[in-house]
Amino acid sequence: MTEHRSIPGSEASILLVEDTLSLAKTYEAYLKGEPYRLAHVETGSGALEVLKKDAPDVILLDLVLPDMDGLEILKQVSEENISSEVVVITAHGSVKVAVEAMRLGARDFLVKPFSAERLLVTIRNALDHKRLAQIVETYRSDFDRQEYFGFIGSSLPMQAVYRIIDSAASSKATVFITGESGTGKEVCAEAIHARSQRADKPFVAINCGAIPRDLMESEIFGHVKGAFTGAVSDREGAAKRAEGGTLFLDEICEMDLSLQTKLLRFIQSGAFQKVGGNKTEESDIRFICATNRDPFNEVAEGRFREDLFYRLHVIPIHLPPLRDREDDVLAIARKFLNDFSAEEGKSFTEFSPETEGIFRGYSWPGNIRQLQNVIRNMVVLNEGGEITVDMLPSPLDDQNPIPAQDPIQSIKTENQAPATRFGSQGSPLPAAGGVAGTKLAASEQAIRPLAEVEREIIEHAIALCGDNIPRAAARLGISASTIYRKRTSWEAEDGHGPTNISATSK
Repeated sequence: MTEHRSIPGSEASILLVEDTLSLAKTYEAYLKGEPYRLAHVETGSGALEVLKKDAPDVILLDLVLPDMDGLEILKQVSEENISSEVVVITAHGSVKVAVEAMRLGARDFLVKPFSAERLLVTIRNALDHKRLAQIVETYRSDFDRQEYFGFIGSSLPMQAVYRIIDSAASSKATVFITGESGTGKEVCAEAIHARSQRADKPFVAINCGAIPRDLMESEIFGHVKGAFTGAVSDREGAAKRAEGGTLFLDEICEMDLSLQTKLLRFIQSGAFQKVGGNKTEESDIRFICATNRDPFNEVAEGRFREDLFYRLHVIPIHLPPLRDREDDVLAIARKFLNDFSAEEGKSFTEFSPETEGIFRGYSWPGNIRQLQNVIRNMVVLNEGGEITVDMLPSPLDDQNPIPAQDPIQSIKTENQAPATRFGSQGSPLPAAGGVAGTKLAASEQAIRPLAEVEREIIEHAIALCGDNIPRAAARLGISASTIYRKRTSWEAEDGHGPTNISATSK
């Protein structure tokens, strides 16, 4: 194998598989001075050896080789998902061969003889496609995840949560999770643990609001025999059981102030004593805590120690309520429907469009836990293949569905005639004076640009929905991400700060 380096350290690598040395020298001359690292092999077996060690960015592959058909190499590249872009070169070009090569994954097809310019353009196109594929894969893996360590949902607010977990997981820093009840705070804690280097160690969870205060200290630190009535033997606490792993303290703001002092000392030193004991023990654990209260308010009211709060509040993660997660509610509902149908031996497979519309418009005060209970209720009490609105339990049986519409159709509908608009609880919203009730232009001179009318309607919808972008998006039948994107564009056009959209709507 010969190797030619034009620019040391260049990232783009090319493997030339060509058994005719004179042609190989010609192609090397074509690429001289270009920012590529070129390696040459004369046989198919030599190419396979190179691919075992390190896949090049581009393979220039002759189809007629002394030891095998070049298509065999192309098949192996495809079957093993090797990331190289393959450009087939042959003097035996035909439509049939070209079609077969493309079917097996070739990026392009060159028939000998070809010019230096043709070769360079083909390589650049192959490299551009490879870079684009990498960008798309990065987007899918980091910015468009449908599921993530127990979470279901691809909305923008959840993508932000996933990225914070990715960044925080490898650290030992304490994570403080906030969010309404039922938003998945324990799922978040488990995801952090699963993504961390402690994943093979214990994950121990304690709900500080579910354990009597006089037993909480023993639950965390353990106790010795005789420490209190009923302590008939020594018992290890969560601090020891979580050795090397993660201790999750849910509803941390429910913890008694006297115990908060001992917890602070444990976090600072890693040392503790069992209840009734005098022996100091140590434990290496990572702390994650959560609360559905406002921790800043708890500190201000004196119910939570300020020094403990700032010791715990190193990496904050706020879990958005279900009503602010765009169409995640439908993805989660479908997952529950499949799971519960299988569990209960039912045949439900889908929701009616009207049911999905109600799910979109409902505010879900109980969040995912409420959605879970609603789906189970309907699966257990009904039969069929589709969940319909007549199966909905209270309070969803009194809601008005929000249809999924094309955004342009929504604008046309708004302009044709005023309509009564309903809030998430079924009550009518104020009339949209001057915008939602706008008639179609009566003359050519009165016609306004569609983008201008669209902006007025979207901004008016946001105002009617109390500056809540996800809710306005649902009412308009578009994605909240569409509104955020248009908002950014409007701000750029205006040349000043944010448009009339409250920061609380994010």
